[in-house]
Amino acid sequence: MPKQDSAAGLLPGDDASRPHSPEAPAPTQDVAKREREYVVVARRYRPQAFGELVGQEHVARALSGAIVSNRVGHAYLFTGARGVGKTSAARILAKCLNCERGPTAVPCDECDSCLAIASGDDVDVLEIDGASNRGIEEMRELRHNVGIRPSRSRFKIYIIDEVHMLTREAFNALLKTLEEPPEHVKFIFCTTEAEKIPVTILSRCQRFDFAGIQAASIVDRLRQIVAAEGVEAEAEALALLSRRAGGSMRDSQSLLEQLLSLGSKRITVLDVNQMLGTASDERLGRLLNHLVSRDAGAALDELDSVVGEGVDVGQLLDQLLLYARDVMVAAVGGRAETLLHTDAATVELIRSAAQQLGVQTVLAMMQVLDHAIGRMRYSTQRRVLAELALVRICQLGDLDELPALIESLKGVDGGAAPARAGVTARPAPLAARPIPPSAPAPPASQSQVPASPAKKKAELARDTDDDGADDDRINAALNGAADDESVDYDMPAETYVERRAVPAHAPPPREPVPAPAAAPVHQGPPLNPASVQQLWRSALAQLTGMLAAYASKANQFEVRGADFLVATFPKNYNQAKVFCEKPEQVERIQRTLSELAGRNVRVGFDLSDTAVETAQTATPQVRPTNQRERVRDKSKHPLVARAIELFDARPIKVDDQPT
Repeated sequence: MPKQDSAAGLLPGDDASRPHSPEAPAPTQDVAKREREYVVVARRYRPQAFGELVGQEHVARALSGAIVSNRVGHAYLFTGARGVGKTSAARILAKCLNCERGPTAVPCDECDSCLAIASGDDVDVLEIDGASNRGIEEMRELRHNVGIRPSRSRFKIYIIDEVHMLTREAFNALLKTLEEPPEHVKFIFCTTEAEKIPVTILSRCQRFDFAGIQAASIVDRLRQIVAAEGVEAEAEALALLSRRAGGSMRDSQSLLEQLLSLGSKRITVLDVNQMLGTASDERLGRLLNHLVSRDAGAALDELDSVVGEGVDVGQLLDQLLLYARDVMVAAVGGRAETLLHTDAATVELIRSAAQQLGVQTVLAMMQVLDHAIGRMRYSTQRRVLAELALVRICQLGDLDELPALIESLKGVDGGAAPARAGVTARPAPLAARPIPPSAPAPPASQSQVPASPAKKKAELARDTDDDGADDDRINAALNGAADDESVDYDMPAETYVERRAVPAHAPPPREPVPAPAAAPVHQGPPLNPASVQQLWRSALAQLTGMLAAYASKANQFEVRGADFLVATFPKNYNQAKVFCEKPEQVERIQRTLSELAGRNVRVGFDLSDTAVETAQTATPQVRPTNQRERVRDKSKHPLVARAIELFDARPIKVDDQPT
């Protein structure tokens, strides 16, 4: 005789229609208990067939075709945002494969298998949470169980939700089983982050991307649910819920359930705003008008009124950012259907704001709002940040006028010559540049702030050679000399003047101011071989930097004519000669010699055949004057050089010995 089940008082195979033991609960009590159990809206109105999937028609058509043509794969990957139907589609596919009348593209929803899968109780359809079963041990257990045939169904189906949470080791353990599973096993993976899944897994699955659901489709589904629940709802209230859901059907149904729990027989827009803590479209429209008119005081007053109604400032800026998005779409000529966050009543307001602000100003407005929303997450002064954002938006100028203003400034300035690709132009010395004609002064509205003298000196110092900053060039730049990068300094002066001609649309140039005549140089005595060496030493005392160091290597001097001096370097100081021959260095040496000699002195350089510097003709060495030269000089000492080699060091400073 078969053994009775003491807990239920039933023989194996008995059902609820058979007699029960006295201690077993009555079936009517079971039914009443189940009726008292509340099931949330998202589960009660879950789609049970491919035809009920909202917004995923492409997925439903592909899966139905695979079942009809008997081309069902062994592994599927469903990916998409939250609440768009991935797990529901996985259950529907499982019902289609294991239905007693199938495999079929339309499950019967009447057999034991369909009902068990719909309730999540089927023993052959295993739903696994990838977040809590993510280790290699769980995957090893799964590999062991796939070899066991299903209990009553046609297939054993594994639905792994949030599969991207599995560890790398778990994925590796699943690879072989996933590639060649038994004929009775099917895998369905669901994830919101497909990029985290290894490519070795992706290559073994048929991937289906679930798109976000359109707001109109969500509204239609919410209207069906509201009608089924016996409640009325304003069309705008449902539209507000759909926009708030952001393409997620489950989010919209969860919000609807909050409204249904209020017990009201009619859902209004006011109910939605109060539940979500958001501002009404009327409030947002007034606030947008204040921002468009640049009225910061009225915008702050409107913010105060909105906060007084219980609206969260973070939610308000979120709404305003979405409104600004629609303004941007209208500003670039988008259709009314692409305005996702505003209703039909505010379309004219959005278009008017777009016309008054312009694209560039709207983009700047959105950046200010986005920056403020990001800072609110880490600040306790949320209202202050919101007020700061509104005032900044009101202070924005008409940024769409900037391109025209820049073009007009380019026209007045004559334009800049485009630089050749891959070529970096180095400014020529001021003494070698042609004097450009006077250009009109920039308009007073130009927002560029002139650089400070210290900043200009630092920028010019970076462009000098190893000898340090060119003092004369820096002083000339600080005294107002222009550093026009668009000038080709090899062109004739006449060509330069023609290229600087002002276009016809620009105002006529002002008359150039004649440069003051240079003061005549006092005609001192002509140079003579007896005094030229002393003149060179005096010039070295006034020169600085590497120029003084290199020029001190000259040891022979020859006077040619009354004002031409030739300095000769030893053969082993060719680098010093090359450095001194640079135009900017020649100009410095000539200017210093002319001031000392009292007449215009020109200088040239030569290289002797001897490589040894004699004691009789050698000029005294000039002590390095700046820190970099002193470091370089001390680094040549044998002890310092040895220390650098041993410790792989680099000298950075030279301290003077105390006296």
